[in-house]
Amino acid sequence: MTHSPLATAARFAGLIFVGIFAGFLVAVLVLENSLRAYDGKVYAQVRQVELDSLDTLASATLIPAILATVLLIVAVRRSRGPALWLPVAALALMLVVLVVTLTINLPINGDQNDWNVAAPPADWADVRDDWQNAHLVRVVAAVGAFALLLAAAVWRPAAAALSRQPSGPVAAGRR
Repeated sequence: MTHSPLATAARFAGLIFVGIFAGFLVAVLVLENSLRAYDGKVYAQVRQVELDSLDTLASATLIPAILATVLLIVAVRRSRGPALWLPVAALALMLVVLVVTLTINLPINGDQNDWNVAAPPADWADVRDDWQNAHLVRVVAAVGAFALLLAAAVWRPAAAALSRQPSGPVAAGRR
């Protein structure tokens, strides 16, 4: 594991921002799952309340999460094994989140923001399902990215090397 100040700072920032972002997405998933029990009027009203500030929170955590992960990759780019590929895999998952957000969730958000809450469109449940399915993909990818960054932070190659060193009287006699 690279212990440079840059790698340490990027690792810390990545864990904080990816963790907050993943937790935020999980909370939205729970809320959205709860909304499935309500009619279109309630769903439309809650979605418009969500859209008031939650997109800002998503941007304020997703963008720094991606940047911190890129910075970590730059800091450990000469490493081999998990020190490099775990952050690379985490970045790939964060990019999946970004692409799904930009291509599916944000366009639906824009449409939902214009809905009349007293008379949602006839296909509101289909739109809800499309948004929630895409959101589930984002949740799985973000939680996976967090798990990969956490694994990268605790992975210790030196411990594996130490466990392979010979011990005992023969090894001690060679020193």
